[in-house]
Amino acid sequence: MAKLTLDRILQSQGFGARKWCRQLVTDGEVTIHGLPATNWRDEYETDGLHFAVFGETHCYRPQVYIALNKPANYECSRKPSHHPGILTLLPETLRLRDVQPVGRLDHDTTGLLLLSDDGAFIHAQSSPKHHVPKIYQAATHAPVTPQLVATLLAGVQLHDEPAPLAAVSCRQLDEFRLEIVLAEGKYHQVKRMLAAAGNHCTALVRSAIGRLELGALNLAPGAWCYLDEAQRALLVPAEN
Repeated sequence: MAKLTLDRILQSQGFGARKWCRQLVTDGEVTIHGLPATNWRDEYETDGLHFAVFGETHCYRPQVYIALNKPANYECSRKPSHHPGILTLLPETLRLRDVQPVGRLDHDTTGLLLLSDDGAFIHAQSSPKHHVPKIYQAATHAPVTPQLVATLLAGVQLHDEPAPLAAVSCRQLDEFRLEIVLAEGKYHQVKRMLAAAGNHCTALVRSAIGRLELGALNLAPGAWCYLDEAQRALLVPAEN
């Protein structure tokens, strides 16, 4: 088990520079397992460590894995240009940990978004080589037809792609809505595929990544939660 001094623990958890973290302890603002912490030099085992800062309880997390129900009109960028950044929906401690979105959703696309400070996790989820399926529900301008579904399954040619892009699966939900599953994460992919197939996307929601479903997380728009190990296991494709 790892042992760290208290100032390093606080810094690693996003409470600021080490000098500030030391001051928090000196000022009596930190408790460990409910008991006042008096010396920032004291070492603690980090596994299962619970501590409180300003009376708010935290669990030590070596890395964080977050699911967020992205609302409309937020940008998945650390330097947003036209809308608020998605990171503004997170507490400052997570922003100071350099948590980043895993991939991007357009500003007007809503639904399941992952964030983490684990570079290997971000790469595994973002890389097209891993073929993590992403499920979207798209509202369309014109009615959904069997021909539209068949075209998306067969593949459509986008002007900047060397080969046609096809949906992993696609099904009609109602007259103006369909569910489409993709294994890539191309720029505006769902919208561009629908346009290439002769329709137009009027609203888009990402409802699942892998086998992790947004509905099962029970998150209101703008709300977030930590993902545990079992939930993270749902983010890989099911074995055949």
